[in-house]
Amino acid sequence: MRRLATLTNDSKKEYRLILVLSFIVGLASGLAAVVLKNAVHFLDNLVTGDLTNSYMFLVFPFIGILLTVIFVKFWVKDNIGHGVSRILYAISKNNSRIKRHNNYTSMFASTLTIGFGGSVGAEAPIVLTGASLGSWLGRIFRQNAKTMMLLVGCGAAGAIGGIFKAPIAGLVFALEILMLDLSMKRVVPLLISSVTGAIMAYFFIGSEVAFSVDLTQAFDLKHLPYYLILGIFTGMVSWYFTRITMKVENTFGKIKNWVVKILIGAFSLSILIWFLPSLYGEGIGTMQSLLHGNTNGIPDNWLWGTLADNQITILVFLGLLLVFKVIAMAITTGSGGVGGIFGPTLFIGSVAGYFVSQVINSFPGVKVPANSFALVGMAGMMAGVMHAPLTAIFLIAEITGGYQLLIPLMLTSTIAYLTIMYFEPHSIYTKRLAQRGELITHHKDKAILTLLKLNDVIEKDFQPIQPDYTLGDLIKVIAKTKRNLFPVVDEEQKLLGIVLLNDVRELMFDHKQYDSLKVDDVMSSAPDVICCTDRMDDVMKKFNDTDAWNLPVVDENDVYQGFVSKSKIFSAYRNILVHFSDE
Repeated sequence: MRRLATLTNDSKKEYRLILVLSFIVGLASGLAAVVLKNAVHFLDNLVTGDLTNSYMFLVFPFIGILLTVIFVKFWVKDNIGHGVSRILYAISKNNSRIKRHNNYTSMFASTLTIGFGGSVGAEAPIVLTGASLGSWLGRIFRQNAKTMMLLVGCGAAGAIGGIFKAPIAGLVFALEILMLDLSMKRVVPLLISSVTGAIMAYFFIGSEVAFSVDLTQAFDLKHLPYYLILGIFTGMVSWYFTRITMKVENTFGKIKNWVVKILIGAFSLSILIWFLPSLYGEGIGTMQSLLHGNTNGIPDNWLWGTLADNQITILVFLGLLLVFKVIAMAITTGSGGVGGIFGPTLFIGSVAGYFVSQVINSFPGVKVPANSFALVGMAGMMAGVMHAPLTAIFLIAEITGGYQLLIPLMLTSTIAYLTIMYFEPHSIYTKRLAQRGELITHHKDKAILTLLKLNDVIEKDFQPIQPDYTLGDLIKVIAKTKRNLFPVVDEEQKLLGIVLLNDVRELMFDHKQYDSLKVDDVMSSAPDVICCTDRMDDVMKKFNDTDAWNLPVVDENDVYQGFVSKSKIFSAYRNILVHFSDE
């Protein structure tokens, strides 16, 4: 009883420490969000000033990408792009350990990229910063892997809460996108971090919401079919967003010369911005105008002039933004810029919503509120691109104060999510990780298999034998081991087959064959072979397909490494399950 009481007290102390750490992480990530937002705003004003229609806008993206690449290549010397994907990888494959330089490097690099007009968002870099701060603090206090994962989630929740002043969305983001398990012991620290991050933003920036919106019409039930259409449309645009992003980034990835990559990327981006000035930077001015139901704040240039009085021109311009914003974003990141997809997703969502509203309003007898559709379109795009309908609903409602549109937000987000799921089962954050088997998910079995490492379950106490061994030699080996399975290898240790004890059990008592019978005569092929590079889900599939209890492991050159047994995997599985589910 005394020992039980001691363990209970230790558990309470540990949880109190976690609560304190979650508060500190929330403070740090919220402050980091404030610093990044102000840094981007300051650099943008410093660079652009009062310039309008200047040829310098062709040069600014090149300067930003060049400075970013120089900083990353020669100072950081590590990949800091795709912040959320890097967090998911750390959770799945690196015990939630994120390199310490991420406490500041992604903030600095994204400031350079966005401040000089890179067509990306600042949200993913700040989420990576918050998660890195949580990981760093967890290492300082020597926390276990489970707590480290929670603190990483706290950092991300605090960052979302801070950058958008949206604490509920910060909590839901950690649970839905980072795929943390839902339990009260996890929810409370996440809430503390997200609320603390939001309070830091309120303290330093003020109480204004991220995007102000004046809803000119209350929600009307007769508009529900149109919101359903918006959900399908944003789901399809989300599919286009994901596919084009992957294709453009893969194309730039094939360019090995970093100078050539910068030149191609910066030139392409500058041309796009010259024709479509709304692609410059985060495009907050354009989003704000659309949320007010007009196009007055959209930047004009020599090609488009003012858009306010020409309906056809407006539709063409908005359609081009839908097509080329994602290309501009992918060019920015593909050529070396640092930024996230959060901002571009919101941008395209507002454009998509306004575009659909204008098409609908072109029919006689129909009038839907353009600003409401721009707002709900942001949620539809988030739900589709990020596969996160709950995060989309709460984030858009919080950052705009638009809770009166909760039903349309829910309908459009759900339809957009279901639409893209038909074409694309993984979000843009998780697609590459899922292809490599490096993604932890809400599916308990798959999540634990992701956390398992093949090297941890390989058993190397099996005694290898040569094919020219006699039966007598084999008997001597059997007498010295407790195993009933023997790998047969050649002189280069390459696996040739296996010998089971049951295959020679009757021959063991036939002394006449001790010298005449060779191992080569009694060995058989293994049911299947595991390669050192196989993923754990592939390993389990081989066990299921062969119904074997032991399978040999070889490297890329077929050199024998050991055996993996079902019992060893089950034991490791149980240990991880107990470790992460003891609350």
